[in-house]
Amino acid sequence: MSATALITAMENLLKLHKSLNELAIKKTDIIKAGDMPALDQMLKDEQSHVAAIEKMEQLRQAACSKVVQQEKPTLEDCLPFLEEDIKNKALTLKDSLVKEVEALQERNQLNQQLIYQSLQFVNMSMSLLQPQSVQNFNYTNPKSNQSKPQKGMFNSRA
Repeated sequence: MSATALITAMENLLKLHKSLNELAIKKTDIIKAGDMPALDQMLKDEQSHVAAIEKMEQLRQAACSKVVQQEKPTLEDCLPFLEEDIKNKALTLKDSLVKEVEALQERNQLNQQLIYQSLQFVNMSMSLLQPQSVQNFNYTNPKSNQSKPQKGMFNSRA
């Protein structure tokens, strides 16, 4: 019973990671297009996927705990207690899940680089639009800047 729950949890984790990876691919196109409202919605979708993945991971850990009576067991800890066909299925799912997570990490790194480049472009554009302090590179007579004695309007001798 718990072995089938473990396999089911891993299959669901794989489906959720594939879906999250598809969202990351769409996110790349959205970033390239510069569509901020769509990017905002995409981030909300990703957050819901991550929450579902965390919940499914808890279910997987609970199923592993039923197979192996220890705290926070890994899949490797469960393998010796599983039947051969279930063990093979679990290893296949693990390999697929690892590949999916690696692909997701690569896509997220690409998206991060694209966002960073976009930010650099925005900062450069802003610096071009903002007026900079103007320096006068022409020669000026330094004596002309000194204060000259002012002649008063009234004759103080009177």
